[in-house]
Amino acid sequence: MINRPALHKDFPLGSRILKVNHAGEHGAICIYTGQILVARLTARDMIAELSEFKSHEEKHRAIFWAELQRRGQRRCHSYWLCALGGFVLGLGTGLFGRKAIAATTVAVERVVLRHLEHQLAQLRDKDDAAVLAISSIIEDERRHHDHSASHLHDGEFWSRLLSPVVEASTEAVIWIGMRA
Repeated sequence: MINRPALHKDFPLGSRILKVNHAGEHGAICIYTGQILVARLTARDMIAELSEFKSHEEKHRAIFWAELQRRGQRRCHSYWLCALGGFVLGLGTGLFGRKAIAATTVAVERVVLRHLEHQLAQLRDKDDAAVLAISSIIEDERRHHDHSASHLHDGEFWSRLLSPVVEASTEAVIWIGMRA
């Protein structure tokens, strides 16, 4: 018999969180896709890094999708909103080069990490499978944040300009996803 993490069908919050996380990972893939496309002109030296980050997000999306399929769940209604918003954000910030790209990653990952930690606290001892899926991606997300932050200096223009907008947009998409 296969030992699988406990799934608490009477705890639908775990499934909602996984749906939103799956959509968010898709949005992150689209951010990197847009940035990679434009970085060919504005920040060639970042393409390998962005491609690596994108591959991590693809793995994260697959983790959440596998768990959603195991639960018999569909993807979140905000999946395509995340895709469109992510791609537009990626194209826009990619146009402004390496500092704007790094500031965007830092802002997105700051919100994502805060939400992941909160999700783990909410789900611990209630939905072991969701906790396992979420826990498996945190270290990658932290590395994306920290590595991108190393490209920036405190008070830098792009951080001051983009952080509030990107963080508010990320929070809004999560809020919409949790209610969709």
